[in-house]
Amino acid sequence: MAVVASAPGKVLMTGGYLILERPNAGIVLSTNARFYAIVKPLYEEIKPETWAWAWTDVKLTAPQMARETMYKLSLKHLLLQCVSSSDSRNPFVEYALQYAIAAARATFDKNKKDELHKLLLLGLDITILGCNEFYSYRNQIEARGLPLTPESLASLPPFTSITFNVEESGGQNCKPEVAKTGLGSSAAMTTAVVAALLHYLGVVNLSSVANGHLQGNEGAKEMDVVHIIAQTAHCIAQGKVGSGFDVSSAVYGSQRYIRFSPEVLASAQNAVQGMLLEDAIADVLKANWDHERTTFSLPPMMTLLLGEPGTGGSSTPSMVGAVKKWQKADPQNALETWKKLSESNSALEFYLNTLTKLAENNYDTYRSAIDNCSKLTSEKWAEGVTEPNQIEVVKALLGARNAMLCIRCNMRKMGEAAGIPIEPESQTQLLDTTMNMEGVLLAGVPGAGGFDAVFAVTLGAASSNVIKVWSSLNVLALLVREDPCGVRLEANDPRATQITTAVSLMHIE
Repeated sequence: MAVVASAPGKVLMTGGYLILERPNAGIVLSTNARFYAIVKPLYEEIKPETWAWAWTDVKLTAPQMARETMYKLSLKHLLLQCVSSSDSRNPFVEYALQYAIAAARATFDKNKKDELHKLLLLGLDITILGCNEFYSYRNQIEARGLPLTPESLASLPPFTSITFNVEESGGQNCKPEVAKTGLGSSAAMTTAVVAALLHYLGVVNLSSVANGHLQGNEGAKEMDVVHIIAQTAHCIAQGKVGSGFDVSSAVYGSQRYIRFSPEVLASAQNAVQGMLLEDAIADVLKANWDHERTTFSLPPMMTLLLGEPGTGGSSTPSMVGAVKKWQKADPQNALETWKKLSESNSALEFYLNTLTKLAENNYDTYRSAIDNCSKLTSEKWAEGVTEPNQIEVVKALLGARNAMLCIRCNMRKMGEAAGIPIEPESQTQLLDTTMNMEGVLLAGVPGAGGFDAVFAVTLGAASSNVIKVWSSLNVLALLVREDPCGVRLEANDPRATQITTAVSLMHIE
């Protein structure tokens, strides 16, 4: 009876900060780093005395953090009471659980509600697992004396334990030191848990979603329910209504995204203050979800690379707060900068879409042009190209590259004006070095920027050289690639395969 669902992490390539406000768009790429949720009954059978029970048991296990949390779930009000150490609570999973059951209650008839009650009396056993790529294992690699390469990362066992804080290791209740790589682990985890629960409870049937791709209208409707419940759980757990791009990409995969109006979550916010949960979720499911989503993925023969410079993370909420403060203090300059950023984002999107169309129209010519450019630095891409279709490919490549340089320039200006390191000097040097290498189309800081990570998009086989240069500059290239698939059902517990998704999907050069 076990249900296994997975959802991908993301890289926000364009739209940092702008994506917080409608109608600004952002391009978000889903990745091969996936979060898994396994849901099964806690008990094999319903004991005779349980018919009168008003509570059922829930067990949440996070093996990578060596945590097991027990809850009592009220079957009447869907309240969760933690009966383990409160240190091990996970609000994202807690809200995902409550809202998934509320969604079942809100949509089922009486017969189905009786079946649901019986199913819940068996208890719920939930296990969450995140691919290694969500977390930083730089310290373990250095401690083992291994080089900072993807091969060293690939040598770690799948779903490796997350390191504990050294200072607190003397105490029993030490908290894991979760250094993350910025792939949106909470959104991927919430989406996987919601998808697994909704399928397990019979609210949706995700069998029509083959390999993370929608199959017809029915599949689209099922995914929309997963999206609404995951967005709601994620926002309430965070305590704020974010743009939602991370959850949207975890559900639907790579896309161009425009956020929903925050008002759609009014009922869920009221439920926190006492409104009946079932009614609140019924309202949220019926609300006018006005986000806009267009399928998008990188053109053929392009590789997404993500590097971890190891200079410490940045706090996204505090950086967003600083940008909002600057917008209020200097509205004219802020508006001008946002307008330029928006234009550059649109230009990059246009050139990437043009390249996809050129590949569709004449793949051999496109492949020849990309192969040629992958061996040269950008100033030489146009040299000796005479065939008209190849000239079009090179023009679009240079257009995309220039658009990215404009995006970086305006993001730096915004960071300086707001007093925050959106593209710090150390990142600027690294990105300039990267963009000057052979076969590199573009490079930047993903999402809100800061010190967390850098990304690059390379042409043809150029990625192996970038990885080598990054390693020499103390930048660890992660085993992350674009994978346009969204949420999906899995056939087995991922631990049974003994290989991480990233390694199985990627050839290490």
